[in-house]
Amino acid sequence: MKILLPTSTAGSLPKPTWLAQPETLWSPWKLEGDELIAGKQDALRLTLDNQVRAGIDIVSDGEQTRQHFVTTFIEHLSGVDFEKREIVRIRNRYDASVPSVIGEVVRKKPVFVEDAKFLRKLTDKQIKWALPGPMTMIDTLYDGHYKSREKLAWEFAKILNQEAKELEAAGVDIIQFDEPAFNVFFDEVNDWGIAALERAVEGLKCETAVHICYGYGIKANTDWKKTLGTEWRQYEEVFPKLQKSSIDIVSLECMNSRVPMDLIELIRGKKVMVGAIDVATNAIETPEAVADVLRKALQFVDADKLYPSTNCGMTPLSRQVATGKLEALSAGAEIVRKELSA
Repeated sequence: MKILLPTSTAGSLPKPTWLAQPETLWSPWKLEGDELIAGKQDALRLTLDNQVRAGIDIVSDGEQTRQHFVTTFIEHLSGVDFEKREIVRIRNRYDASVPSVIGEVVRKKPVFVEDAKFLRKLTDKQIKWALPGPMTMIDTLYDGHYKSREKLAWEFAKILNQEAKELEAAGVDIIQFDEPAFNVFFDEVNDWGIAALERAVEGLKCETAVHICYGYGIKANTDWKKTLGTEWRQYEEVFPKLQKSSIDIVSLECMNSRVPMDLIELIRGKKVMVGAIDVATNAIETPEAVADVLRKALQFVDADKLYPSTNCGMTPLSRQVATGKLEALSAGAEIVRKELSA
């Protein structure tokens, strides 16, 4: 039976304290070897159980088996040297030491497919799996080989398509591509970014999504948001072309953001993952606050196309806070479901 307003998370969930340092991006693993493999699987079971108990309808791996939503995928590709690092500006926001592309990038084996198969065996619920998008991948590297952002993005798009097809075969229902870079490089997005994303989803029969957010709740991102003025209209730059794309679902940030809700009208006809949980605060939303965001979104998207979600990933939050937020998301969605069925 199809669920109205199916809830999901946008990305990562906090890891157990015995697996990695909590509330920390790029946190190193606390285990090694076979213990690390077993620990990741235990964490995956735990995060699944937390989602189910919180009432989440479309579950994910919570990115328990990866240190970072972009670099863990890149680590498994040849042509990238993690020892040869350079300082680059990430999304024109902050500097970071990143690995270098030193040769042709190639995916020699699957990256997340075994993890997806493991998760699929644990649940009958719909599964959503997140991959980094091509443009966000190139923005997290120093390119000393291709020397062309567009060319490197197309290479990554082909690699992502290989991974996505195998994830689909493993039983994943929705494959999401994370593209926070879409909120920054508007000309490139429209010139070739959306086309590269469509190359990444080519031939897929499962549902596809693109997640475009304003970032984790870290200082670099919250400081950037303060410079964006009273209205955040970044989505206006890319939504018209996305609306014409083959992507099924568009994920955006709505709770406690200054995004005008009527921008959703620009993607009329698409399914919309509406971020109704603020990941940049430890305050747990009330179900009514979540419901209010969903009601406003329903002015611009049909109820059968609205997917309540979080604004972004929740790795920087504590597990207790993240669980409370998931419960609020589920409860808020249930309020609106009852209103719609009355």
